[in-house]
Amino acid sequence: MPKIKYGLKNVYYAPITAMTDAGVPTYSTPVAWPGAVNLNMEPQGERIVFHADNIEYWTMVPNDGYDGDYESALVPDSFLKDVLGYIEDAAGVLVEDANAKPKEFALLFQFENDDSETRHVMYRISAGRPAVVGATKGENVEPQTETSAFRALAIHNASLDTDIVKAKAKTTDTPYANWFQSVYIPTAST
Repeated sequence: MPKIKYGLKNVYYAPITAMTDAGVPTYSTPVAWPGAVNLNMEPQGERIVFHADNIEYWTMVPNDGYDGDYESALVPDSFLKDVLGYIEDAAGVLVEDANAKPKEFALLFQFENDDSETRHVMYRISAGRPAVVGATKGENVEPQTETSAFRALAIHNASLDTDIVKAKAKTTDTPYANWFQSVYIPTAST
């Protein structure tokens, strides 16, 4: 039977609180980002070709992460503050700080599959500010969504002694049950 993927759900973000000189991050506890509509992350890396002996002698496609966007019902206020650096004033009003330096974060999410509901993590995301969009109400109410541009890059994993961009787990994998409790960091097999 063929496998299929559908149903984006359980989206979380976990801000990076520290990064070592070697590129190893520390994350805060994941925070739910409800209202998942669409996630589109395109692989980045332009193919490199070396010609010799009148043929394509050597080819490589570097892994330059992913570029894309995440569309949700609304961007949560917690994300605006935790990641994009919005300030909440004394009256509880959120203020966009033009001098804020956005934080990078891990993005955790899940797709329903016909057999496993695979869970994913992308380890180092930077986000752009969401656009301000809206439309008038007509005869029917059309919900408006908000979209943030994302760029996913690698982090260094000391245990595997390599740079990693993302990971995924199926229901049979040990870390699956606690996937959204903390950011899963892979360890080398013994």
